[in-house]
Amino acid sequence: MKKFAVMFVMAMLLPLAACAQESGAKWKEGTHYKVVNEEATDKPVITEYFSFWCPHCFQFEPIVEQIKQKKSDGTAFNKVHVNFMRFTGPDVQDAATKAMLIGRAMKQENAMNGAIFNYIHKQKASITNLKDLRNIFVVNGADGEEFDKLAKSFGVNSMLRKNQQQIDANRELLTGVPSFIINGKYQPTFTSDMSYDDIADLIVWLSEQK
Repeated sequence: MKKFAVMFVMAMLLPLAACAQESGAKWKEGTHYKVVNEEATDKPVITEYFSFWCPHCFQFEPIVEQIKQKKSDGTAFNKVHVNFMRFTGPDVQDAATKAMLIGRAMKQENAMNGAIFNYIHKQKASITNLKDLRNIFVVNGADGEEFDKLAKSFGVNSMLRKNQQQIDANRELLTGVPSFIINGKYQPTFTSDMSYDDIADLIVWLSEQK
């Protein structure tokens, strides 16, 4: 009876194992991703490099939401705003990075990032300095005085330096945005036949690799 029970359980698990192998086999190194470092980070982390001025990054936001929903609870998701795009000057891009980090400190990052994206791509309005970004925050319900306080804070300026360090560390890999580095080791490449679901699934699958 015990032997039968063990065989029954194994028979039930075989289809699940086959599915897992099939899912992994779907993604191939050299086609769907490349290994950019020998060692992975201690904890899983998905890092997105993006620009508020990049139209592709704006269109990619629904995929980012899918990734956040599909990833494991133990996998961190981190957005890094770049400052080397040609849409506007580096000072303005750095101001936008600071605004993103202020939104993060306020625990309103998603909402404020969306407001900045909409201001640029839907309203077709120009951002020239941090004051313009402050106005976007205030119009969208944030506290202006808190914005000013956080803009000068050690915490936000420390995050700003870390954001730049992450850009510098991977600059040669960032030929365009949006771009992802997964677990500090993998960089996905997206083929023309991939759907939004495929892209999200690939990124989540890479976050599960060591």
